[in-house]
Amino acid sequence: MSVVGQPTEPVGPAVRLVRAAGPPAVRQRFRRAGWPLLFVAPFFVLFATFSLYPIGFSLWLSFRDWSMSGPARWVGTANYDALWHDTLFWQSMTNSALLFLIYVPAMTLLALVLAVLLNSRYVRLQGMWRTLLFLPYIMSGTVAAAFTFQLMLDENAGYANRFLRLLGVSPVPWLGTTWWARISLGLLVLWAWLGYNMLIMLAGLQAIPPELSEAARVDGAGPVRIFWRITVPLLRPVIVFSVTLSIIGTFSLFTEPLLLTGGGPANATTTPVLQIWQNTFSFLRVGYSAAMSWVYFAVIVLLALSQYFLVSRRDSYLEARR
Repeated sequence: MSVVGQPTEPVGPAVRLVRAAGPPAVRQRFRRAGWPLLFVAPFFVLFATFSLYPIGFSLWLSFRDWSMSGPARWVGTANYDALWHDTLFWQSMTNSALLFLIYVPAMTLLALVLAVLLNSRYVRLQGMWRTLLFLPYIMSGTVAAAFTFQLMLDENAGYANRFLRLLGVSPVPWLGTTWWARISLGLLVLWAWLGYNMLIMLAGLQAIPPELSEAARVDGAGPVRIFWRITVPLLRPVIVFSVTLSIIGTFSLFTEPLLLTGGGPANATTTPVLQIWQNTFSFLRVGYSAAMSWVYFAVIVLLALSQYFLVSRRDSYLEARR
């Protein structure tokens, strides 16, 4: 409709088409997009409820003093200041770093060797061996696994010391001294996670074209030379990924040290997650535990990023030399 005395606005064919398509077309387009959004909405609701909200709540708690009862009292950065001088927390970080050095190099090498063997056409019953090696990963978080290791590593009646006596070696205090307790925990984690890392290596091996090894074999290269000069360099991204997961997993250990050693002796096997759990549920220092978890998270991120940048710089250096 035009107003008397004013010229009518010229309308082109495109404008008329949009006006004709107007609200019904918009509703139809929304209806088409609304059904997929409706089906994926439960994921976002659960993610926001059980992931985003706890993360935000823990950050909010890290600046407060709360014991799970009564109001949370604002303390600012006092929790972080106290954490900086908490020798037990930094000892738990050191314990995790030492545990990483104890078992991760051996586990990575063994996982790689087992993956190469189980990817070879000369090994029969590969499915059975892969299943048997992966079973400890499923059982690692159970009480039975830790209890079995306690029986095996008992200083007086354990099967490990019985075997050492047969060899004429004096008994080893596997769980009674600082370093032997760390080594025992490393053995438990090695037993539990070896099969998982082997499957990661196996997946990487199956992505390598077999023609490369065949060509090297035709040129006269032996199995050891092929392994170190072809297999390992091509698997380097997979190895870095496995080691990164091992860093996160080592600093996140909870079930194994809790069931095997209880964090002892002398807090030698206490991990950051175990320390956070103790401060939360034993001492009811919830705000302090939240601050501890955020510092722990920052350390993990820094370690992962440092490893990523080191690998990236090495790749850039090798590309420049080529």
